[in-house]
Amino acid sequence: MTIAPVLNPDPVRGREARTPRGRRVALVVAVVTTLAAVVQQVLHAVGVVGGQPWPWLLVAAPAWLLVRRGPRATPAPPPLVVRATGRLRRIPAWAGAVAVLAMATAVWAALQDHEPLIGHEEAVYGNKARSWLDGTPDAGWGTYRPVGLPALGRIALAVHDDVGALRVVALLLTLFTLATTYLIAARLTTPRRAVVATLLLLSGLGFLRRLPLFLNDIGATGLLLIVVYLLVRAQEKPGSRALMLLPFPALAAFYLRYGVVGTLAAIAVAAVLAYGPRAWLAQGRRLALGAGVLLAGLIPHFGYATEATGSPLGLVFSATEHAGRAYVGDGLVYYLAVFPYRLAGDLGGVVMAVGLWGLGAAVQRRRRGDRFTGAARAQRHDRGRVFLGMTAVLTFIVLGVATDGEPRFVYLPVVLLTVLGVQTLAESAGRWSTTVLTAVAALAAVTVPATAQYVAHDAMPGPTAQRLSTLAVARQLAGDRPCLLVTGYEPDLGWYSGCDAVTYGQYRRMAPAAGGSGGLGASGASGVEVSLVLFERGRLQPGPVSLRRLIDGRAT
Repeated sequence: MTIAPVLNPDPVRGREARTPRGRRVALVVAVVTTLAAVVQQVLHAVGVVGGQPWPWLLVAAPAWLLVRRGPRATPAPPPLVVRATGRLRRIPAWAGAVAVLAMATAVWAALQDHEPLIGHEEAVYGNKARSWLDGTPDAGWGTYRPVGLPALGRIALAVHDDVGALRVVALLLTLFTLATTYLIAARLTTPRRAVVATLLLLSGLGFLRRLPLFLNDIGATGLLLIVVYLLVRAQEKPGSRALMLLPFPALAAFYLRYGVVGTLAAIAVAAVLAYGPRAWLAQGRRLALGAGVLLAGLIPHFGYATEATGSPLGLVFSATEHAGRAYVGDGLVYYLAVFPYRLAGDLGGVVMAVGLWGLGAAVQRRRRGDRFTGAARAQRHDRGRVFLGMTAVLTFIVLGVATDGEPRFVYLPVVLLTVLGVQTLAESAGRWSTTVLTAVAALAAVTVPATAQYVAHDAMPGPTAQRLSTLAVARQLAGDRPCLLVTGYEPDLGWYSGCDAVTYGQYRRMAPAAGGSGGLGASGASGVEVSLVLFERGRLQPGPVSLRRLIDGRAT
């Protein structure tokens, strides 16, 4: 099964030719801009501040395409290049995949020293995991949060009660997603192209920034990739039972991250648009069985949601309401503004753009048919490509409208467009395919440490400095007696102090239940010691008037 279309035929007579001089100029531009991008990435990798490589790559990509255009057959690569790439081809593709996983592990380990303290979102899930282990308050937890990640964290904390144990879970989820990307991309393209796509994913800024952290987005992406592949297999392989397996990764992704509901909706719509309703109705029995298993797996969630919110869908809607968007479409504006750099990095962003171009070409071929091979054959090879590309585009739209924008929310479309981009590059390069992919892989291998340098020295110092101050406060307030911290950093302080913690807004709502109009006081209900924590430039803190009401004349 492959998303690769028929190879382009040799040019025929009668086509308008580009002058040899124009091709020479394009070659010079392509070589110079590519070398400039490589130099920039090497500077980043060794810790020297340089410019951004992606402007050079955006010029290099079309220049290389112009080099190979024209009525004459594209010349073969030089013998030296052929010999060099031939030696590399002796290395099995699986060894390249293992090398990518080893590189991911090394980056994970290196970045732990630069962000050793648990972050806000990490602490939410870590507190819940620890509460299941020893009854410690689950500070910062909300019913709209999914239970999958805390369940994994509970197992890790039983082995070793520390942040490091939670982040080992993050490493395992990352390795799972990278391995899944390789295996699925290998089935959709070729094993060697899959290695390149996986390496590009690892090199991306949006992916690598969250790689060391105890979060659920990366793991959910691997499960969603399996869902996408099973849908492709259900249509491309006659008699496939993939639809009956599909509910299991879908349910696992849902319980790991409720936010995948929007992505699953985008996948479903893209599948109908790409393959047509009749293609799915023809598998009515398998489709009905898969839907039944999916609904059965959701029964525990529906029961819990009804108990907590009064509606089976209450938790899903609650998660959407807690999104930090400023207005409807806020996330979509963000994704358009940061595309491609903050989503996939310098090189990955360019390859994603090539993937969009390949999607457009596939849609055109399906609409009018390929002039050389006929519409039927072209469409048979392009259906999978259109499905993957439309899934990516629709995911950006659905999540961009429903939630605020963050790169970690859209890892799936980044992966899909990267796979399409690698495939399109390989096809466009013709007999230079091996050389081009080798060059892309080499540049991606340099980009990984370059991106890691940026994350370690530019992205991580700010959050780490803030967490050092919360750590000092938490340790000072920790004690043997029950305690409650009122702060804008409730998960972080709760993790390091062992106290329960709430925001100031939650504390105001708690006050009447405690029998006081202005707060619980220094020693609240049931002997709980209450501390109001303020930072010089803290988040979600009350003004002077509100603060005086909360203190209500009590000693401070």
